[in-house]
This record gives sequence, structure tokens and C-alpha cells, in this order.
Amino acid sequence: MTHPRGSAAKTAAMSAALSGAVDLSALKARAEASQKQPPAPPRPSAEGGATAGDAVIEVTEATFQAEVVERSLRQLVVVDLWAEWCGPCKQLSPVLERLAAESGGAWVLAKVDVDANPRIAQLFGAQSIPTVIAIGGGQPVDAFSGALPEPEIRKWLGSLLDALRDKLPGIAAAEQNGGGVEQPEDPRFTEAEEAFERGDFAAAQAAYERILDVEPANEEAKTALAQVKFTARAEAAGPDAIAKADADPADLDAQLAAADLEVAGQQPEAGFARLIAAVRRTAGDDRNKVREHLVALFELFDSADERVMKARRDLASALY
Repeated sequence: MTHPRGSAAKTAAMSAALSGAVDLSALKARAEASQKQPPAPPRPSAEGGATAGDAVIEVTEATFQAEVVERSLRQLVVVDLWAEWCGPCKQLSPVLERLAAESGGAWVLAKVDVDANPRIAQLFGAQSIPTVIAIGGGQPVDAFSGALPEPEIRKWLGSLLDALRDKLPGIAAAEQNGGGVEQPEDPRFTEAEEAFERGDFAAAQAAYERILDVEPANEEAKTALAQVKFTARAEAAGPDAIAKADADPADLDAQLAAADLEVAGQQPEAGFARLIAAVRRTAGDDRNKVREHLVALFELFDSADERVMKARRDLASALY
């Protein structure tokens, strides 16, 4: 599930991405105690930036400690959990690879094929892919799930580099050599993101809709718009939305609000089950209203997410 950066929902998504994660402190301690020197930052190319080969590394279970934990003592390591069958991964990975090459060694992208290296995915407790985890100083420092728009990823990386600059010498060294993360260049997305971050969901929605009026096929704007609408609904639901829905199962609006709150609270199975039960109880326009709301919630997640796949099967059973 993806969320615009800066929101409470995004923080919840990060927690979900790392839920059940194994603490890397033991690996970090072994790395610090070893006699090995941390890897040097990527070598600059003739053009002054890092080459793609330096900036992007393939990581396996056997190389994880050296390439991720030990390397993260010097520079930021961004771990990309992906798989060949994952459609959103194919959208996200090229963006990450290009940004890593642009960074001039401020950070390195560590790509992990979860099918070939399942224990690494288990280490982070990843519930869906793509999942991206930032590692600094031997510890996870932030994460997100899903294929975020490039402007959101740039801002995410910029915030991480700012926060870790004094802790990881490779960041400052790369910036002195002209590396770093460029800021988003599209002012339309910047306007929308800033509106979202200050809690003005109506302005953010309007900004994304203006982009789509001009570029109806802009997938980044479509995804962000869906996320903004969802976050606005979830925050408007109120803390007692679930209790109200449980008290009156016939109140469809209460059921929809409660499902939004459950999904925002990282309980998607509960939200999906609630709406599937409502589908079973209703007919006609009411049933269609619930079904459309549920399908919109599915679209916030990776289509390969097992929870979504199960809920889709349950929905089909409820409808037919």
C-alpha cells in the first residue's frame, strides 16, 4: 500500500513495512567489531556522477552483511525488495536505479530478489512488494511500500540524506564531489504534495485533478489522487467510527468509514471483511456502493498482496 509522504498514513505504512522486523543491531555490532573497512563510496564517472554499476548492487543472503550492514556504516543503503513477477516493481526499480546513479555516491541501491533470497524479506517482515527500506548506521531508518511517484521518492531521499549527513561520512563526501538528490522539477506535483503535507486535502486533490485533466494517463497523478482521497476520508472518519459501525451494521456510511479507518490503521483484513459482509447483506444500489468502495481500497495495495487476493475471492463469492 502506498501513501503520500508526510502523512500519518505514510507513517503507518512504514511501520507495516517493518512490522516484525529483526533488529539489525547484532549484525551491526559484528560489522563494527570486524577488521574490515566499510566499502568506499561509488567511484565518480568521467561526468562527475556515479556509474550505474557502482550505484546499484545485487544483494544475496550471503552478501547481505557486507553489502548492506557494513556498507551502511558509511553511506545510506536503500534496499529494494522486488521480484520478477511483480508489476509495480518493474515501475519502481528503474526509477530507483536512475536516482542512485544521480546521487554521486551519497547512497547506494541494494536490490534483493525476494524469490531467490526469501530470508532477507523475512528479516524486514515485508508483507508486500515492492518494499523499500533505508538503512543507515546498520539500522532501518525509514521505509515505504508500493511504487511511489518519482517526486515523492526524491523528497523521501532528500529528507533521509539531510537527517543522516552528520552520521554517515559518505553522504558529505559525495555532496562535496557534486553528488546528491535533485529536487522535484514538476511544480504541479510540488504544489499537490505541499498541500497534502499541510493537511489541505481539497487543494491536493484539485492539484492532482488538474494534472489529470491535461494528462489523463499520468499514473503518478492517478495513484497520488487515490491516496489523497483515501487519507482525507480516513482522517474524517473519527476515532469512534468503528464503534459506530459495529453498533449499527445497517448504516452503510458507517461501515465505509470504519473500513477506511481499519485500513489506515494497518488492519486491512478487518476493513475488507467488514465491507464483504456488507455486500452480503445488501442489494441493488447499496450493494454497488459498497463494492465500489471496497475495490477502491484494493487499489491502494499491490495487486499481488495476498490479503487483497483473498478479499477479491471473497468478494466474488459474496456477489455471485
